[in-house]
Parts: sequence; structure tokens; C-alpha cells
Amino acid sequence: MPADATQLELAYRYAAAAYRFAERRCHDDVAPARVAQRDITRWSLEIVRGARSAVQTFTNLLIQYPQNGTNEPGQIRPDNTVFVHPHPLAPGESYNTPLQPVGLFLVLEYVSKASARKDEEMSYAKYERELKVPYYLLFYPDADEFTLFRQGEKGYTSVVPNALGRCPIPELELEVGQLGRWVRYWFRGELLPLPGDLLKERDDARRQLDAERQARQAAEAELAKLREEWAKVKRQQPESDDAV
Repeated sequence: MPADATQLELAYRYAAAAYRFAERRCHDDVAPARVAQRDITRWSLEIVRGARSAVQTFTNLLIQYPQNGTNEPGQIRPDNTVFVHPHPLAPGESYNTPLQPVGLFLVLEYVSKASARKDEEMSYAKYERELKVPYYLLFYPDADEFTLFRQGEKGYTSVVPNALGRCPIPELELEVGQLGRWVRYWFRGELLPLPGDLLKERDDARRQLDAERQARQAAEAELAKLREEWAKVKRQQPESDDAV
């Protein structure tokens, strides 16, 4: 690694350590709804990765990037971050954009009352103007509403929902919508299941297989019984004399 790249890496590692120290001192408790939505997004997009391995999702990842007019890196920590890259990314304790092979593709922020101004104004500006992230989703769990923004020539514009009420992200074959109180994801038109859904499907499949096995065993037992009865009838019939 060149000397200037090594120095840059050290500077970013130091900035990340300072960020973590300041964060610990703040004792910023995360709302349960925010944690739940982070997990829903991560679980859903891991399924997408099974079909499209380039889609990679991270939760609560510190993003560091160059700031104009200062040697100190800019810092921001989305609830969820999505990258699209053919090879596995290993950001470590922070994702330092000058040292990584790809930029952010989609960031997701879940807005609480305490973080509203930060997410709506400060974070919005960073994603739109400094990081130029193609997609930015803002979700308000308390209000049960969300907005998906897409980067254009003049900055972000909100994505208009389709006829099904979902906002498309065509590059990922993905749609974003709200189901109940949560933001959910549809891949190639199908709702992506959560772990609880997958467990229920597994249990239902097992019950169906057990029922089919029991029915097959009962049918085999009935067939064996009929064969035995038929053999008994055949044994009881007198042998007919051959015609002369």
C-alpha cells in the first residue's frame, strides 16, 4: 500500500475510534421499533443476496468520507446500508469510501422524534450532495409512513409508488412498501419472508410431509391386507379338473 494510502487509512481508523468513544459517552439508546426495522431490512435483503450475490447489506455501519475544506473525514451511520459489488466487502469497524472499491447504493434511516432533524436535514444533505447515494429511504415508525428518494440530475426526488403502492428500485428488482407497521420488501414481485414466516413454512411443510407419509403407510397397509385376503380366497378355491 502506498505511503499516502497508509496515512489515509490510519487517519480514518483514528477518526472511527474517536467516533466510537464519543458514541459510548452519549449513551444513545435505540428505540425498539428502530432495531426491529433494521432486522427486517437485513433479513429481507440477505434473501435477495441469495439470488443476487452482489447485493450486500450492513447494519449500523459507520461511513467515513472526504469533506471539502478539511482533513477530517465526514461521518454518518445509517441504520442500514446496501452496496452492490461482485466481490465480498469487508469494511471492518468503518467503511472508508476513499479506500473501498464501491460507493453506497442505498441507505435507510428510521426516524425517531429525537433524530428527526438529523435524519431529515443533516443526513439528507450528506447523502444527496456529499456521498451522492442513488437511493435514500426515510421511515417514520411513529407515523407509519416512509419516503424513498432517488438521485437525479438536480438531486433527490421522491419515488412515486406504483399501482400496488410500492416504490420500485429496478436496479435490484426490488420494491419497497409498507405492510402493517413495517417497511417490507418485494423481490421479483414476491414478498420477502421474515424468519418467523420461514419457520412457519418449514413447520407447515413438515406437517404436510408427515400427513402424506401416514396416508401412504395406511394405503400400503390396506393394500397388504387386501392381498392377504385375496391369497386366502385363492387357497380355498378347489382346483378344477382339466377338460379331457
